[in-house]
Amino acid sequence: MAEFMDLNVSTCEDQSRVLDLISTAAQLGFSTVALNYEFEPSANHRAVPSPTPTNQLIPQLPLVQGRSRPIRVLNRLTIVTSDPGHFRPNAPEYRCYDLLAVRPTTEKLFHAACMMYDVDIISVSVTEKLPFFFKRAPVNGATDRGVVFELSYAAAIRDATRRRYTISNAVSLMESCRGRNVILSSAAEKPLELRGPYDVANLGLLFGLSDGDAKEAVSSSCRSVLLHAETRKTASGVVHTVKSPDTGPAAKRRHLME
Repeated sequence: MAEFMDLNVSTCEDQSRVLDLISTAAQLGFSTVALNYEFEPSANHRAVPSPTPTNQLIPQLPLVQGRSRPIRVLNRLTIVTSDPGHFRPNAPEYRCYDLLAVRPTTEKLFHAACMMYDVDIISVSVTEKLPFFFKRAPVNGATDRGVVFELSYAAAIRDATRRRYTISNAVSLMESCRGRNVILSSAAEKPLELRGPYDVANLGLLFGLSDGDAKEAVSSSCRSVLLHAETRKTASGVVHTVKSPDTGPAAKRRHLME
């Protein structure tokens, strides 16, 4: 049975609202959600926010609908970049987050995010018409590195104009990525903005995804994001040691005797 995930649920200071969002996601059948902390360096000159520990936020996690285990809650940081200096590689403030995302606002920064930034998710803006086109070379570079592109749908529910932007930007992305490495998330601020996983997959069809890719965008592609995040935080995820060959005099004598 597929495990469904929503890797972008908006967080706020109202803890009761956050709890309602998590409870609703569990009732809809999502096994994992990520609480998103959005940081825009150009808008507020403050430090990167620190995530609230899950056990302090929610004393008892709700059970997932149709499953006997509680929902998994992760923390995610999304950095909105409008300048190359806004993303700082290996910044210690990023390490307390499970997932790291970036939302570039210019073509140059989008190219850098695809080719160089050590992130898990590139979030595509859905609240405005993008000032650039998605070129296939950087998009392919991102997919080759295991980075995924994210499309969120809550803005399309709130406003008709943003609905047009969401669909337009999504279709533009699909023309370049062909549905590869795409995840669909809510970016919900209220429980009423959440939709069930199968409804979200149907939205993916509207965005230009195939039926199979749309279902993967709320399940297996999200699982790939979690694996990528673990790999990123453990410096490629594998430590491989090899015993150096013995090239001393004793080894040469053994070789001659053989």
